[in-house]
Amino acid sequence: MQKEKIFLENEMETLLVPLFSKAHEMSNRFPIIIDKKAEEILGRIEYNFADLKIPRQTLITLAMRAKQLDYYANEYIKNHDNPIVIHLGCGFDSRYFRIDSKNAIWYDIDFPDVIELRKHFYNENNNYHMIGSSVTDKSWVEKISKKGPACVIAEGLFMYLDEKEIKELFGLIKVNFNDSDIFFDAYGKLTAKGANSHPSIKKTGARIKWGIDNPLEIEKWNDNNKMICEWYFTDSDDIANLRRRDRVLFRIMGMFKAAKQAHRILGYHI
Repeated sequence: MQKEKIFLENEMETLLVPLFSKAHEMSNRFPIIIDKKAEEILGRIEYNFADLKIPRQTLITLAMRAKQLDYYANEYIKNHDNPIVIHLGCGFDSRYFRIDSKNAIWYDIDFPDVIELRKHFYNENNNYHMIGSSVTDKSWVEKISKKGPACVIAEGLFMYLDEKEIKELFGLIKVNFNDSDIFFDAYGKLTAKGANSHPSIKKTGARIKWGIDNPLEIEKWNDNNKMICEWYFTDSDDIANLRRRDRVLFRIMGMFKAAKQAHRILGYHI
């Protein structure tokens, strides 16, 4: 099969990093996440991933992130009747096909160019839909016919937005999908400040704009915002199966609050 060349600009190119992370896990003896679709897509595209210079710790962290967000989506679907799931900035992620989502109405949303590429690898069905739109363009809401409480996932997204844009997204979700849960990963402010020197970020030309130290600040954005989870990568059960040097690094990080809060997953009911 002839491989397909892909062309992505700036922050859109960052979607290749989590794709590579999940595909890379498939070659490990104890994979953090099983994602055959990521492995398939990686084998079908022509791209020099070595240019992204992805550090090993980043590969591990992104696999952990995907697995934990899979868990939150799964739990939401299991505990709600006729659930809606909205994945903002979906990239090439295969979550709908990776978890038990048959009872959910699912919407994957990303830039039109990304969705156009995504359609080379994924097919829509009655329950699964793809919407080509910037997440900061409010028009994506109009393309979702079913309104109501939803599980909203923003994986590897909010750090590329500024706080005003994130607040507006929270408000948009509140108005159109009241009583929803939203899950996303966030950098601490110091991490966000230094992240633009990360090899993969520098390669793509993307810019990190947002970080947060005290997650309770988000509750002050709106009286209805209530934090429901704060998950640290240093608490992952998969650390036990990592190489010794990686295990030691994560254990050391877990001893320091600042290191634990450098990058974590947050969840809110809004």
